[in-house]
Amino acid sequence: MRYIKLFLTAISITFVLDIIWIGGFAMEFYRSMLGAFLADSVNWPAAILFYVFFVIALIIFVLEPALKARSLQKSLVLGALFGFAAYMTYDLTNLATTRDWPLLITVVDIVWGTILTAVVSAGTYWIATKVYKM
Repeated sequence: MRYIKLFLTAISITFVLDIIWIGGFAMEFYRSMLGAFLADSVNWPAAILFYVFFVIALIIFVLEPALKARSLQKSLVLGALFGFAAYMTYDLTNLATTRDWPLLITVVDIVWGTILTAVVSAGTYWIATKVYKM
């Protein structure tokens, strides 16, 4: 039950924040920078697979060590590092292998992934310790 609670909490926070970011703030930026690279509609199976496996890895590599250490700060720092590594992998690969991939998209996306994952990690840690008493 512990992992189900962590998973549902983290995936909910991640999804809500990403929808707010993409839908509310960044969509026009991405459209203006990526143009023809963007699909006409979201490939939901691929998006869901990303969120599921991203959150599973977040639980293993960030939340479990932070909960073991009883440290909100550790969840924030490990979350930021995990987000930085994950988003950097995606964006630097695109920058290295895709013609005309914008450097600005790479920088903005890495910063977003770092912030998003730090906030999700700290938020999930806080809920896990204060609400679920983990």
